[in-house]
Amino acid sequence: MAKFVLAGKTDCPYYAKAELLADTLQQCLPDFKIHKISILPDEWKEWLGATCEKNNWKHEGSPLVWRELVEQGGKGMLLGGFNDFLEHCQDYYGITSDMTTNVMLSVAAENLEAKMNLIKEEQHRASLIQPLHVWITGALNPTCQVLIPSLLSPEVFPNVSAISLHLLDLEGNEEQLQSLMLEIEELAISMLHQGEEVKKKKVKVISERYKEYGQLIDATAKETVKVIVSGDSFLNLRCSLLVDSARSIDSHQFIAAAAQLENEAKAVLGIKMRMRPSDITDVIVWGNISGTFYIDLQRAKVFNHDGPITGPAFFSQLLLSIFPDRKWLETDFQHLVRRRRLAVTSKTGQAAATSAANGILTVLKAWNGASDPDVLSLGVACPGHYSLPDGIVFSVPLTFTDGKWSVVSELTVENELKYRLELSASELQQRLKSNGFLKEKKRF
Repeated sequence: MAKFVLAGKTDCPYYAKAELLADTLQQCLPDFKIHKISILPDEWKEWLGATCEKNNWKHEGSPLVWRELVEQGGKGMLLGGFNDFLEHCQDYYGITSDMTTNVMLSVAAENLEAKMNLIKEEQHRASLIQPLHVWITGALNPTCQVLIPSLLSPEVFPNVSAISLHLLDLEGNEEQLQSLMLEIEELAISMLHQGEEVKKKKVKVISERYKEYGQLIDATAKETVKVIVSGDSFLNLRCSLLVDSARSIDSHQFIAAAAQLENEAKAVLGIKMRMRPSDITDVIVWGNISGTFYIDLQRAKVFNHDGPITGPAFFSQLLLSIFPDRKWLETDFQHLVRRRRLAVTSKTGQAAATSAANGILTVLKAWNGASDPDVLSLGVACPGHYSLPDGIVFSVPLTFTDGKWSVVSELTVENELKYRLELSASELQQRLKSNGFLKEKKRF
């Protein structure tokens, strides 16, 4: 296949003539391919100099024609200018051009006008871009470093054309943050509009830190801001502190991610049942995500279970209807889930970063309308549901529809579960009181 590159000044009549000749050849000859590069007149000299220097060529004037010996952008063989291209077409293909001077000038003028209009359109589109601002605290945490590349995927924000990424780490140093930003920029992700790091401050206790975060959100964020709190410690507490400190933002805009805990529960069940954790759905986490929580399986479903009753891929069965050992579910299972995260941390020396990042992505996709999972467990402020008290963030089952969440309200809460919910609520209230919160009734 003959593959040529034709470059020239947009207003050059000889570039216009060579362009039309190349188009004719491409239409007539299936093995002839042309790639055209149109350069504005005031940029041509600089572009030509850089191109010739890069390829060790000598050429003056417009157009410039070369033949590619590999794919576009690879090693090329200089053909020359317009006359060289014309002679090549006559010798190899028996085709020439009889375009008059007036037509050449007319086409060149049209090329320049089309190029200018294209530039104006691109500038207009760029002016319309309003990047989605994503703020990540604890940016040097292993979970965040795993999360960031996936976070910029269009699957997470399907209707967003640009993302402005802000990194905040109160305990890291500037050199580490700068290194992380360089790594992100090297990914060359088209959605990344800009990257910023915020000046670090030294704060001693978690309540003071998240009070500052909440005040920043309250002062600078839009009402539509979406805040996700993730990690291994004090999730509900940290989310409650943000809600309390950012009083101008509706509490529905704050979520503590329990998806990592859900995934760990599915992993334990998968090992016990000898099936893939991904074939287990609707596992519910109640309570204090990083404290006193309870894994509820009353709605849990399994797919592709190897048992006496089978069906197609979409066929599911209630887990409790096929799992024989109810005692194990109420005792060993609950303890195994608690120990699983600790086991990962003790082996790796750090939090289960990949699992945590995957949990955040699951929440983001649901919250942005990219997916509508059946049930997700998340820490939210939801007084009035299941007799939960005011002023705390509590993990409950939620459903998402068109990017909005609502509490699943038709679940059965028997005495044992009710007791566990009260225990978790009391733990969270005490934690907040000890940090100087819950002094007055809050709005939700």
